[in-house]
Amino acid sequence: MSGICVTFDLDGTLVDSEGPCNQAFLELLPQLSDTVESLIQRYRGKELAQILADLEGRLCQNLPDAFERHYRERVAELFSRELKPMPGVLEMLEATNFQKCIASSGPLLKIRQALQVCGLGPYFGDRIFSSYEVGSWKPEPGLFQYAANAMGFTPSRCVVVDDSDVGVEAATAAGMKAFQYVPNGETTSCRGGVPFDDMSQLPQLLDDFATNAQL
Repeated sequence: MSGICVTFDLDGTLVDSEGPCNQAFLELLPQLSDTVESLIQRYRGKELAQILADLEGRLCQNLPDAFERHYRERVAELFSRELKPMPGVLEMLEATNFQKCIASSGPLLKIRQALQVCGLGPYFGDRIFSSYEVGSWKPEPGLFQYAANAMGFTPSRCVVVDDSDVGVEAATAAGMKAFQYVPNGETTSCRGGVPFDDMSQLPQLLDDFATNAQL
């Protein structure tokens, strides 16, 4: 297929979900002394199974068998009340005319709820890919490779937009261009992506990539 495909991460890239997701940990595990901000930095982009294992190690105890279910339920409640798109996302999507999809480490139910609450669903339709369906989690490249194949694009014509270092690592391993969203003066130690701090900058970055991809 001609043109390019833009693959978006969800949490922290399109929707402002990192806060609610980590707030749920603090509510369910009051023995944690972390702040929401410190948990965001520690767990950004990580697979939930890895996060739960880390929490067990830090707390020196096993989490209850039903913890993940309770966590998912609490996140869903917080999403329904608090979730918003990241600043400038709606305007950016309106200005972006390339083929686009979502590739997220979250389960499909969570992805669809986030898109519905934030009014982003029409921009993506059924072009949604979840690590839980594919069986590959960032920084492995499998999720992005699966999305590219399903969308009908070669890796050289794919762009990944992600806020996490593991997402950039996965994109690089998949042979794709990565634009890393680092808002609010945040820094990144990952060298594989092109950083940007405002969604209004993304349409021009994508236009430039599309032009170069056609040369």
